[in-house]
Amino acid sequence: MQGRDAVIEALKADPTLAGLRRSLDFYHGDPERDAGLDAIYAPLVRPGDLVFDIGAHVGDRLDSFRRLGARVVAVEPQPSCVRVLRALHADDDAVTIVAAACGRTSGPVQLHVNSANPTVSTASPGFVRAAHGAPGWADETWDAQIEVPGTTLDTLVDAYGVPAFVKIDVEGFEDAVLAGLSRPVPALSFEFTTIARDLATRCLARLTALGFTGFTVALGDETTFALPGWRPAGEVAAYLRALPDEANSGDVYARP
Repeated sequence: MQGRDAVIEALKADPTLAGLRRSLDFYHGDPERDAGLDAIYAPLVRPGDLVFDIGAHVGDRLDSFRRLGARVVAVEPQPSCVRVLRALHADDDAVTIVAAACGRTSGPVQLHVNSANPTVSTASPGFVRAAHGAPGWADETWDAQIEVPGTTLDTLVDAYGVPAFVKIDVEGFEDAVLAGLSRPVPALSFEFTTIARDLATRCLARLTALGFTGFTVALGDETTFALPGWRPAGEVAAYLRALPDEANSGDVYARP
């Protein structure tokens, strides 16, 4: 662990990664949060399973999947985040890092970059518009665009196999990611935000069409479910519509 801690400190000291320091501080080095992540994923991820981490950012969920013994394909379009992931997992043969944005097609993708807060960089211009003037988002600025390679969930399945779990956290591009999936998987999660509630409704409809029947919700960065048990899509959609704006974001979990 000392070697990993040294890598993280070196990454935080790198001036070219200044925008990621807050993420590295928050997402790495909190044993209590790590234990919570492991607990919420443990019923869905078993040793030896294959997991797709779509929007891996600086790899906190990736770390949880590895602690649970899974093999992980981590998909991340931001070059700075890819550098972090490769540094942290340079010697881990169970981690494959794909430097791309996942979407509905495998063509190039325009990524809207938030240099000061890369965790909310997005491939969705609609998400940028929704954030403009929204409570809690006033200080966010997407100050650059870069073209990145694109891939799809179907392409990843063809290349690496059917995953036991897919985690999707791509800042308002979740519906495009799900449009690139044509078959059910054992379980997945997708992020939602209260500034783009219609997107979550579209994702629920897409998953229902793919054969998913059970859904639940974790709010914010919580590592417990806000809804007990697995609920129908309509019930979860109503729950998300009723959330106050201050709830901001969370994850919907789904299984067939």
